[in-house]
Amino acid sequence: MGSSGFFLICLLHSVIALTTGILMMFYLKEISVFGHGTETASKLLGSTPHDQLLIQTSDSFAGLLLCVIGILLFMVAFVKDSKFQSFFAKGGVLIHICTALWRIYFERRLEDLARDWPRQVVGDIVLAASWVFFLVYSWREKYD
Repeated sequence: MGSSGFFLICLLHSVIALTTGILMMFYLKEISVFGHGTETASKLLGSTPHDQLLIQTSDSFAGLLLCVIGILLFMVAFVKDSKFQSFFAKGGVLIHICTALWRIYFERRLEDLARDWPRQVVGDIVLAASWVFFLVYSWREKYD
């Protein structure tokens, strides 16, 4: 699995980041309704035109950052150095676990997002687990 597993996991994460980023930049209202429901989405998108513009700008910028992350993940997928792959995978686990902890400790306190955070935490854990599986498999290859 070594470098081919790393390549596949990076591509998977790249596609997820790019897709999410593009949806956030160009289809914010539709993806908010799909993810949170009509009532919550209308609250999250702001009540005044000024708030709506600020929120749309902020979410579009977050989407752009996700696209950049997706492109970087695509580029990193081609790195063949096993030490770098291991280091990068450990960082991926740390980032996804930190995101899950953020959701558990802060997002669950937001009334409008209270019903959404559990499935988002599960998604964060699944993404972290993909890196853990890579690390376990690469350690097994290394010590067998």
